Amino acid sequence: MNEERMLQLLVAPQMSEKAMRLSADSQYVFEVLSDATKPEIKTAVEKLFNVQVKNVRVLNVRAQGTHFRGRVGAHSGWKKAYVTLKPGFTIDFIGAA
Repeated sequence: MNEERMLQLLVAPQMSEKAMRLSADSQYVFEVLSDATKPEIKTAVEKLFNVQVKNVRVLNVRAQGTHFRGRVGAHSGWKKAYVTLKPGFTIDFIGAA
């Protein structure tokens, strides 16, 4: 996998209450590209954050319909990855800057 693809693969970390609770157990949540595979996600996280990945779980978040002022619309779907790190490794998003 080339470096450009690796940098584009992880769109953003998810900073929800559930994601923060999971980060205490060395499990992190990322929004990834819709065509990303588990091996690609594992390689990208290991090289970008200098950690060792134990497991990757992926799920597709379905698109949801919406109504606003009588107009019908939709929120687009996206892909979410749960990345579990090996013991002793952590990712610090807040203090990274």
